[in-house]
Parts: sequence; structure tokens; C-alpha cells
Amino acid sequence: MNQQQQEEPDQRRSNTPVMDHLIQKEQEESRMAAKANTPLTAIVEAFEDLAQFMDAREDLQLDTFCGACSLVSVLFSCLGLAFKFAEMEYVSKIRDLTDASKAYTTLHDILDLDVANDTVKTPGSHSRNLRRVRQGLDLIRALFQNFLATNEYSLKEAATTAYAQVCAPYHSWAIRTAAYAGMYSLPTREQLLLRLNETDQSAETKMSRYINASIPVIKYIDKLYTSRNITLDW
Repeated sequence: MNQQQQEEPDQRRSNTPVMDHLIQKEQEESRMAAKANTPLTAIVEAFEDLAQFMDAREDLQLDTFCGACSLVSVLFSCLGLAFKFAEMEYVSKIRDLTDASKAYTTLHDILDLDVANDTVKTPGSHSRNLRRVRQGLDLIRALFQNFLATNEYSLKEAATTAYAQVCAPYHSWAIRTAAYAGMYSLPTREQLLLRLNETDQSAETKMSRYINASIPVIKYIDKLYTSRNITLDW
């Protein structure tokens, strides 16, 4: 065996730790990139962009609003059968508003239209659908707040309390009964984090960011109604 043949195995062995390190580093970077591009990340960033419109006191564009809100539907999906009705209703309302954005520029425009036609509270009207989307956003906000209140707070408890606060007052007895019964099929806290591809720490940070960003958006929508002397008890 010549010297070159002896050196080749030695060289491969000496390179192995380096290659292993590079492979591990690449895998870790891939995992970090996946974590950075989770559904919750997209939602948070979209609502922080919406909140900037509130800070700038600009009229919220309907298409921009719909684009951000459409991302939230994945959260209802992650909650499973318990929120299937909420998901279906939410998605249908977003679809209607998205179609409306082809004809109307801002949220103000659809309120003005329905006020003029006296159809604000009419089932299927854009203003009524906007009101239901707003409740969906607030439901997720309340759920996140309850979820983060303590590590001992189960998802069932967080969701039940959020539903009672945000949606139950406006739902019929039949819908409330079905919703509360469905809470028993909710995923566990750990299962939800897995479905969202988040850790406890990353979820806490992003849920807090959504709460902070969604509140001014929700208040903006409420003001669209109250500034037109439309109550919010429906």
C-alpha cells in the first residue's frame, strides 16, 4: 500500500467531525427557518401591519384587511371539531368581504352602503359579516389571553371562557349548547402547540404580539358602528 492510499482513509476520518458539524448546523438552520415561517408568525406580522394603519390614522383598506383575516382561519382549523362551526362561518364571511373588496375600497365604504340601504343588520350584508369577522378575531384574542394566563390553564378552559365572553351572548341556545359540548373534543395544550409548530416560548411571544396588534383593529371596527350610532349588542 503506497502513502497516498494510506492518507485517504485518514483524511476522510479527519473530515468526518467537520462534516457532521456542518450537517447538524444545516439541519438546525432548517428547523429555525421552519419555526420562523409558522402560521402564527404570518398572522402576527399581518396584524402588526394592520395596527400600523391605526397608528397612522389611515382608513383601513378592505382588501388588506381581508388578506390578514384570511390567515386566522388556520387557527380555527387547529382547534378541531369544537370550532368547526366557527371556522365555517368565519371563512364564509371573509369570502364575502373579499368579494366586496373588488367593488369597495375601505371598511368605511361597506358601512356607508348598508347604512344608506338600511341593511346593516340584515343577514348576508357586508356590515353584518364584518361584525361576525370582528367577533372571530376577538375570540382568538380572548383565547390567547386565557391560554397565556397560566400554564395550568387547559385549552378547554381557555376556549370555554373565551367563547362565553365573546360569542355566547349573541348565539342561540342551540348553537351555545353545541359549542360547549364540542369543547370536550379540543386538543390538549401540547397538541395545539404541535399543530401550530410552536414551542411554549415561541407561542407565548407570538400570541402576546397578536393580542397587542388585534386590539386596535377590533376597536377600529367597533368605532365604525358606534360613530354611526349603531349599537354593538347583536
